[in-house]
Amino acid sequence: MNADLWISPRSDTDPGLRPGAVGGGGTCSELRVRVRLADGLVTEEVLEADIERDLISVEFKQGDGALITFVADFKQLKPVGGVSDEWEDRSAALLSTDVKIFRALILGELERGQNQYQAVCFISRLSRNEIIPSESMARLRQKNPHAIRLAEERRGLEQLTMSAAVNLSQASQLSSHIHNMCSEAREAIYTRESDVKHWLDKGVDGSIFEVLPQTTEAPSFQACHSTKDLWQPCLCTYSLRLEWYPCLLKYCRSRDTTGKGSTYKCGIKSCSKGYHFTYYVPQKQMCLWDEET
Repeated sequence: MNADLWISPRSDTDPGLRPGAVGGGGTCSELRVRVRLADGLVTEEVLEADIERDLISVEFKQGDGALITFVADFKQLKPVGGVSDEWEDRSAALLSTDVKIFRALILGELERGQNQYQAVCFISRLSRNEIIPSESMARLRQKNPHAIRLAEERRGLEQLTMSAAVNLSQASQLSSHIHNMCSEAREAIYTRESDVKHWLDKGVDGSIFEVLPQTTEAPSFQACHSTKDLWQPCLCTYSLRLEWYPCLLKYCRSRDTTGKGSTYKCGIKSCSKGYHFTYYVPQKQMCLWDEET
């Protein structure tokens, strides 16, 4: 399926690298691939990697017009010399952990009093095996840019209950990219309780999180799709799917002139994965897409 996708050799003069732009600054690569969505429509995904910032982004437009941006921020500051308050990255006196960020710019319903679009951000912990490293993504090349791609592996739907809000003004403790990505969302930046506990254990200041009303604590909250009053609080849901992304590296074997064998990165395995977010909103007006049909 991905025979025309390969990992190019490392090269400082690689034409695929350019000054750019994921998060600003650094040296980025960009790859554009055509992907078939679940509804049959074809969209263009823009995949960028910044090696210096150890960052990957995937951006595409869904069939309903929503613009989805996914960022995997691998940057992690570690103690130097065993002193807990000194960090390797001297450019930012901040604690950082592996973080993934989803931003959705959802088209608003102007006739119902909404803005042109509504921004919402979901932040959670990034596992190392979710996506290939930024250094490999930056060297990913394709022979046929007009090919329409389907993922080799369709991973299961992940259900995420986002039970806490993130304070935008202090979110750089998690990732320096949250402020730029989620500035339009402001009051709609969510994360999970389990992730909050993980980050608190890592030393993140708890004041950046605010616990939201949850189903167990407030059983009177209905799902937004069954709430009639536009000004009532309710539990909103939003679903998205990363239809195609490089999830694993493939290795090939070679032999030198002496017959000694070795392995090298030669390609990728592609995956598709869906996410279903549930979170509290103070008004159904902030969740008009989640209605009974």
